[in-house]
Amino acid sequence: MEPAAEDQPSDNAKEPAPILYAIPDNPVPENHVAGHFETRDKRKLRYAIFKSDLRIAKGTIVLLHGRNEFIEKYFETIRHFTDLGFWVATFDWRGQGGSDRLLKRPLRGHVRRFSDFEDDLSTFLETIVLPETRLPFMMVAHSMGGLIALSAAPTLANRIDRLVCLAPFVELSNQRVGVGLIHVMCKLLTVLGLGWITFERDAFPRPYDGNVLTSDNARFRRNQNIYEAWPKLRVGPPTARWIAAMLSAMKRVSRVTHLDRVQVPTLLIAAGADSIVSQRAIETVANRFRAGHMLTIDGARHELLHEADRYRIQTLAAIDAFLLPDEELSLERLLQRPSDEGEKEKERETVSADG
Repeated sequence: MEPAAEDQPSDNAKEPAPILYAIPDNPVPENHVAGHFETRDKRKLRYAIFKSDLRIAKGTIVLLHGRNEFIEKYFETIRHFTDLGFWVATFDWRGQGGSDRLLKRPLRGHVRRFSDFEDDLSTFLETIVLPETRLPFMMVAHSMGGLIALSAAPTLANRIDRLVCLAPFVELSNQRVGVGLIHVMCKLLTVLGLGWITFERDAFPRPYDGNVLTSDNARFRRNQNIYEAWPKLRVGPPTARWIAAMLSAMKRVSRVTHLDRVQVPTLLIAAGADSIVSQRAIETVANRFRAGHMLTIDGARHELLHEADRYRIQTLAAIDAFLLPDEELSLERLLQRPSDEGEKEKERETVSADG
């Protein structure tokens, strides 16, 4: 029997714990609200809404993370979208980030059913995004978030105007053991009540050299610094049950019968040097449904929004053009480095302090 879920540890500090966490080179964007919403099965998931300073918003981007990600990791990207005129609504998936964990060993990446993720997304749209943000609604989803978005896409036609999936997790690529065998083994372990076990040791911190996520050392180090400063945001290796749920969803989402039901205009962006999800797998999915379009960022690794500027700028330019097809967008703002954002934040704090 898998371990039962436990409540999140209580904070006995006199001051209430912050909802969003900052480090010196990753300050929390201004003009936001944050809190927790309750899922259908009474889990508490952390969310945040970031508002643009523009008087009339261009809409709201629902930003969906990948596995072992969290709101703070996307502060830089959130600033890009709010500067463009969008609001951004985002949340941490169950079992990771600042949301409720599902096992007594909270570092294990776990889920009972893939449909739990889809239910959480639907609850977020219904209880937070629809009543509290601005139309029209767009969705930008990375990796596991992309798989969840594609799975839910047939039900999103009346809620989301456009969908962008970045390196969507539609295949488990480059495995030493066949994916079919992995799937059978993980399903068997789940049936035997051993779905909570993992297949690798939790290794942290990880070195930059040899990483498969990004070729940008500064962004890689920044994300590692967040983990080190706020370790409760981190998740370790996935469990057998999590792997089984993902592989089952990949098979279903890749079928023509599923993709034919997707009506939301969708852009799939593949990373050309991605060793987690192959470009070929994403291209296969894109070719199977009429609403899908695809482009590849040659040379980029898996985390396109955390990549070196030569890849990240291409990615953001493609997203911006797809979400705002009738606007002429300047590349100047895309060339701004993260260090410039830090300086701008310091200037705003100085002005505020001076009254």
